[in-house]
Amino acid sequence: MRSDLMKKGLERAPHRSLFKAMGYTDEEIARPLIGVVNSANEVVPGHVQLDLITNAVKAGVRMAGGTPVEFPVIGVCDGIAMGHAGMKYSLASRELIADSVEIMATAHPFDGLVFIPNCDKIVPGMLMAALRLNIPCIFISGGPMLAGKLQDRQVDLISVFEGVGSVKAGKMSAAGLKQLEDCACPGCGSCSGMFTANSMNCVTEALGLGLPGNGTIPAVAAARLRLAKQAGMKVMELLKKNIRPRGIATLAAFKNAIAVDMALGCSTNTVLHIPAIAHEAGIRLDLNLFNRISEKTPNICKLSPAGHHHIEDLDAAGGIQAVMKVISKLGVIDEKAETVSGKTVGANLRSARVLNDDVIRPPSRAYSQRGGIAVLTGNLAPDGAVVKQSAVADAMQVNEGRARVFDSEDGAIEAILGGKIKPGDIVVIRYEGPKGGPGMREMLSPTSAIVGMGLDKSVALLTDGRFSGGTQGAAIGHISPEAAEGGPIALVREGDVISIDIPAKKLQLKVSDTELARRRKALKTWTPAITTGYLARYAKMVTSASTGAIFRD
Repeated sequence: MRSDLMKKGLERAPHRSLFKAMGYTDEEIARPLIGVVNSANEVVPGHVQLDLITNAVKAGVRMAGGTPVEFPVIGVCDGIAMGHAGMKYSLASRELIADSVEIMATAHPFDGLVFIPNCDKIVPGMLMAALRLNIPCIFISGGPMLAGKLQDRQVDLISVFEGVGSVKAGKMSAAGLKQLEDCACPGCGSCSGMFTANSMNCVTEALGLGLPGNGTIPAVAAARLRLAKQAGMKVMELLKKNIRPRGIATLAAFKNAIAVDMALGCSTNTVLHIPAIAHEAGIRLDLNLFNRISEKTPNICKLSPAGHHHIEDLDAAGGIQAVMKVISKLGVIDEKAETVSGKTVGANLRSARVLNDDVIRPPSRAYSQRGGIAVLTGNLAPDGAVVKQSAVADAMQVNEGRARVFDSEDGAIEAILGGKIKPGDIVVIRYEGPKGGPGMREMLSPTSAIVGMGLDKSVALLTDGRFSGGTQGAAIGHISPEAAEGGPIALVREGDVISIDIPAKKLQLKVSDTELARRRKALKTWTPAITTGYLARYAKMVTSASTGAIFRD
């Protein structure tokens, strides 16, 4: 066993003594030691209940003859970090999470790992660690939050963000916003729409590293605890058969995950995280692959913010397995791919069925014959930009307008809420990329303000930053190269005409090459806003959004 490095033989008597100091018996030490990576904390609503999941996992490990050994990792709540300097740390935490798991699982050579994530960067950070370490492991998320109820309609966190803009626009009272605030997030779990956390948990299931149900079973359901026990038992089976993450997360599996991403209309953040995860497995995913798969995969689900359904509705309709079964008939799912269930994708799909075709539509009634995400290129984004096209109004799919330029998110929010942005404007927010931010802040506050003020069908927003999975409207992010690297977005000036053609995958700045060359010569050298601490180190090491914002090798 891998754990023999720290427990077997005469020379390891001191090591065993330290285990015994924690109450471990000889019998427990002799068994396979399974690291249980618990991201529980009292900061993130999706993680506040993870001790319950962890206890269920440990019970499963013990039932199958292993000894669970729990250790923690950090987790940032993107919603609470939103709109202030804290958001600079969200994406940056992904690498820190991956590194910390590597440290713990190498300094203490466990035989296998059970990862317990739920929200935003914790999921991809743990997936990166799993593929880097490549020891038997399995994922069990904490599960999604239920939607809130306000009178006769379902609401969620995004309803509250958009409510701020509605109050500013005089469409909602402060008392109405308070009522919404009190009921939008009714309890624990990852926020209830197809936002980044739930997107990544669904991707994990589609990738084959989580059991069926991992992406959609609600946090408060007993079925989630049962799944956690099954995950604890299953990791012992993976260990016995020496099944490792890289044997599951192959190129075929990543293509499956992208196809599910497109069918669901997941968060644009998946286009950052999936390539970064693949990189740890030695697989390079070109952004064009997302477009190629999107062209063959219809968008058959529209969950909040693109539609009125929530993750609980998707779960009741058959979950990720039902979605995969529908699109597998189109040839976009490799059914031979292996999964942590011990079965192939195809074997898992035999029992899957759609229980509500209003939530999971057949391809003949798809919302679009293209997937939910598109990668755009052009002279404004030579290395690519990303848009959640399933959440863009028809009127904004092809659009042209004049640039309103801001060198930070804060200035843009002030202008939007101050009524300075008018129909037809294109808001450009730059120096918010991985290096320039640093940390590539999510722009949920400005996009929600645009929606709340009724401008989402007439105003687009472009940025080298990124968006929340809760963003809707013509919000185009990840523009690469970023402004801090001298990308063309740094050359945009107030009043420039920008052309957006999402169906054609084009993003153009209608300024001559001659003028752009002149502006480049006059461009001032970028200086970082933060020069100390973790973010300063992060800015020196991080690469472009087009590479998944991974660290330089």
